[in-house]
Amino acid sequence: MRQGYHQERRHRIASAVAVLLLHAGLGIALVTALGFTPVATPEDSLRTFDLPAPAPPSPPPLRPAPRPERKSGAAAPPNRHARPVELVAPPVPAPLPPLLAAAPIAGPGADAAAGAAPLPGPGTGAGGVGQGTGSGASGSGTGSGGGSPARLLRGAIRDSDYPRAARRGRVEGSVTVRFTVDPAGRATGCAVTRSSGSAELDATTCRLIEARYRYAPARDAAGRPVVELRGWRQDWWLEPRR
Repeated sequence: MRQGYHQERRHRIASAVAVLLLHAGLGIALVTALGFTPVATPEDSLRTFDLPAPAPPSPPPLRPAPRPERKSGAAAPPNRHARPVELVAPPVPAPLPPLLAAAPIAGPGADAAAGAAPLPGPGTGAGGVGQGTGSGASGSGTGSGGGSPARLLRGAIRDSDYPRAARRGRVEGSVTVRFTVDPAGRATGCAVTRSSGSAELDATTCRLIEARYRYAPARDAAGRPVVELRGWRQDWWLEPRR
């Protein structure tokens, strides 16, 4: 019995091996008959694709420029003194009185004589005292009246008044101005008649004159204060650098 069992088992194994060999032979025959050889195409092995463009590099952060180191040095040399020169302008002449129209016909009065009246008046005859520019006894015009000119009481332009910007830029010059001394003795209406070439120096001169200068006003022959026109020249200059 045991021997028959072993023979039957060997027969089954031999049959299985034969079947496997048959299937392998059929597979080889099929592949050979079809002539199929798997070939890898270049498209499968290498495919190209686009990469996104790299972003531009960000600029480096800005750094503030280093501040120059300030060094202390010697004091600046002293400035030269400004030398003001006062110019006296002639007083403004008073306007002439209006002319009187002559009568169209002779007067019907009974006076025995006609001519100059013994009292002062605005007429055109040879009166005693008038306001014109002729050779009367006195007047406020440009003739030889008996008045007195204005007299400076106080006011000056000092070295410390030199404008800072003009000092730094070494700007110099002489400016001539004209202003009015009113009956109260104040300097008003300052105007430049000859510029120094610097608008800052010109403006500073007029501003200081109107703010600081005070006068004893001019007076006419009767002692009454009157308006007077005056001039002033201011020299702005600095000591040379050493």
